[in-house]
Order: sequence, then C-alpha cells, then structure tokens
Amino acid sequence: MAYFYMVFLGLLVAYIGVVSSTFVWKHHNNEELPLVLEDIHEKCPNITRVYALTEPSVRNVPLYVIEFSDSPGFHQPYKPEVKYVGNIHGNEVLGRELLLGLADYLCERYLNHDRKIKTLIHTTRIHLLPAMNPDGWQLSYETGANDYLIGRNNNHSVDLNRNFPDLDAITFELERQGISHNNHLLRDVTRLTAPVEPETRAVIRWMMAIPFVLSAALHGGDLVANYPYDESRSGAPVSEYSASPDDDTFRDLAMTYAESHADMADPKRQGCRISNDDTTSYNFGKQGGVTNGAAWYSLKGGMQDFSYLATNAFEVTLELGCKKYPPTEELEEEWHKNREALLAFIWKAHIGIKGIVGDDSGFIKNAIISVVNITGPVPRPIRHDITTGDYGDYYRLLTPGHYEVTASHPGYFSVSRVVTVPHHQTAARILNFKLEPKTSWFDDYTTYGSYPYGLRDGQPRIYKRSLYEQVTNMMLEKKDTKH
Repeated sequence: MAYFYMVFLGLLVAYIGVVSSTFVWKHHNNEELPLVLEDIHEKCPNITRVYALTEPSVRNVPLYVIEFSDSPGFHQPYKPEVKYVGNIHGNEVLGRELLLGLADYLCERYLNHDRKIKTLIHTTRIHLLPAMNPDGWQLSYETGANDYLIGRNNNHSVDLNRNFPDLDAITFELERQGISHNNHLLRDVTRLTAPVEPETRAVIRWMMAIPFVLSAALHGGDLVANYPYDESRSGAPVSEYSASPDDDTFRDLAMTYAESHADMADPKRQGCRISNDDTTSYNFGKQGGVTNGAAWYSLKGGMQDFSYLATNAFEVTLELGCKKYPPTEELEEEWHKNREALLAFIWKAHIGIKGIVGDDSGFIKNAIISVVNITGPVPRPIRHDITTGDYGDYYRLLTPGHYEVTASHPGYFSVSRVVTVPHHQTAARILNFKLEPKTSWFDDYTTYGSYPYGLRDGQPRIYKRSLYEQVTNMMLEKKDTKH
C-alpha cells in the first residue's frame, strides 16, 4: 500500500510540475516575468540562456533577455543574430506578452521536434527582451492600465524611444555635404541633446556587444509595420517620405511582417483612432500595412534609426494593435494573429548574402562590405556599408537582384565579386573573400614574370587603376631592357 501511495504522490508531483510550467496568457508583472523565462530555460536548457543587460532600470529592475541558439552564449560564424525588443513604452504591453509567448512556443515546438523551429534555432541566434521599460509598465498597471500616456515614459519621465543619440541629423548633414558616410555613426557624435537614460545605455551596450543583423521593436497604439527613416530630412513633422539607402530591403522586411499577420495588411479592417477621445481613424491596411516612419510622423532619437546608423542591424518598428493595453482575455487571440509574422520576420535574417573575410593569417575584423545594385541598366550604389565581426563574418540583407559586392580593409587590396540574390530565399548566399595584403604583393613581385601571391587561386580581383598603371609601366621597362 505504501508503495502505491509513493507512486501516486510521485505522479501528482510530476503533474503539478507540468501544470505549473504551462504558459498562461495573462499580464505578467515584473516579478513574474523572470520566473517565466527561467521556467522556459529549465524546460529547454540546451538551447536557451537567460541573462540581464548590463544596467537595470531607474527603479533597479533588471532588463531580462532569453536567448535561443544551439550554442547559447556564443556567436557562431554564418549564424545571424536577431533580436526583438518589447515594452519600450511601458503602457504598450502586448509586445511584452507576445515575446514571453514566443519564447514558450519556441521551446515547446523544439521539444516536439518541429522541423522548421529546430532549423530556425540551429541556424539563428535569437534574443528576446520582453520589457525594456519595466518601470513604465509598473506605473501603467498601478494607475489602471487604461490611459493613453501614463506609463509611456521611464521613471525619469523620459520617452525611451526619443532618447537615443540622433544619428539621422549626422547622416543628413553628411548627405548635404556630399560625403558618402552612412554607417557606424556613433563615433561621430560630438554632443548629446539630453542625458542617456540607464535603460537606453543598457540597450546601446547590448547592440554594440552582439553583432545583430535584424531587429524589431514592438509597440502598440496602431496596426502597422514602420521602417526607416523615422526622421524627416527637412524637419517636416508629418507626411515626408524619408528613404534610407536600403529602402527596398526595409520595405520588404516590413511587408513580410504585415502580410504574415492575420489582418495588418487587410485594407477592409477597422482603422485605429489616434487617441482615446479622437473620432477619426486611418487604416494602414490600405497601403499594405506598412509605412515609412517620417511619412507617418517624424521623430528624433528613435531606436530604429539608431540601430541602422550605429550598427550592422536592420530594425523596424511594429505597431501591434489599436489597444495599447489589451485586456487579458484578448491576449491569446493576439498571439494567434502575430505568431506566424513573428516567425516569418526572424527568417528574414537569412536573405541576401553572408560570408567571411580573411587573409592567409585568419579572419579580418572590421573589413568593409560595400554593395552596388547592378540589376537595372544603371548601377545603383547602396550607400550604407556594413563591417565584419570578430570572426571576419558579415551578413548583408538584400532583396532579389544582381549585385557587385566589394570587401575592403586598410592595408589590403579590395576584392569585388558579382552575385545574384534569388527570389524565395531560404538561406543567404555564401560569398567569402580572401584579401591580399599590399605589402606582400610588392614583396612577392621581385622577378619579372612572377604573379602576386594568390592570383592563380581563381579568385577575381579588381585593383585600383593607379596601381595597375604602375605595374604595367614597370613590366614595359623590363621588356625594353631585354630587347
């Protein structure tokens, strides 16, 4: 009898454990949020890691992240890094709950041997930050969670999505001067218009520490996928389309989310009111569920544009619904509306090209990858370069077409190659580069008739015209002396 009692007790404990680990659609408070993440990690310890950013919120609440990867905690070449950031505005809470739900879904489907989810996790490193502004969430919750503005800001009353260094102003000024410099602009910041908040600092350090390729910020208050630039060039407050050099790619990223969402791109759905007391509304579904940021309204200091201009990451802003704080009973329905879109967007980290830049000694960090679109009759340079990481790896998101890609680094000869990016990509085209040091080129060219080291390895090279002329003249002089 005692034996059967012990067996029953064991089964009961196991059952309670299973029930306690089942994800519940509700508004999780700041104490419950890390417990949900830890519970998911316990279920999927081999593919997850829970960590906090380097700095907590103003009220000392850690900013927790859960990571999914087949090698948690480590960057791996050829595997792009993706992040989702929720709850930037504390009273816009749907993104917070969707990211908790997404984390649970990825774990559960992986354990159930879902082939597509397993492939996604084995080929991508995914980071989910459910709440960037836990203090604002707390204020919104404590005041009834029904005000359009209360809880939006952090505990210093600062809008975190206006608190990033304004890199748009720098790139627009460089454009006016005719200077082609549109990437990694944080080093060009000479002064800040306002102090950077601790939550913002933590996210900036995160961006700089991990080589993100793709990112999305989750907001609420409308239903639309918003893409750069958020800031207008002229200073116009609304209705000025402000295209980035990667406008085609950004529009494709935004369209992917909108068209995969249950009704974001539906031209017949109900539009969202601008505020609680406003009777007018507009349905972004009439324009495919997407908008250029400044064409909607212009803002300075946003995270989306900062991410693009300070790092290699392409970021969009996802407005997930008219209600900033939907009631609990609607959360699961919203999950079903957004689930496929959340997954489809992560897969977009695998479009375009990727590869490694190196030399005979190993990887080349901070090599520059430049791209010219040669699809049409007139070549169009995409004036936004990206750089290689610690392992010499790069990831360049591109839409289908033909491109000339150049890898360069000070002290090396540049190398250019032509590549075709196909439609319906399931994996980025791999395009590796081996660069030749300029010093070894001259060291090896000591005898007439010899070749620069590596020229016979089948790798095409494009050298500067001035160098080509110098070598040609040298060869002609040698020829004259022989005859």
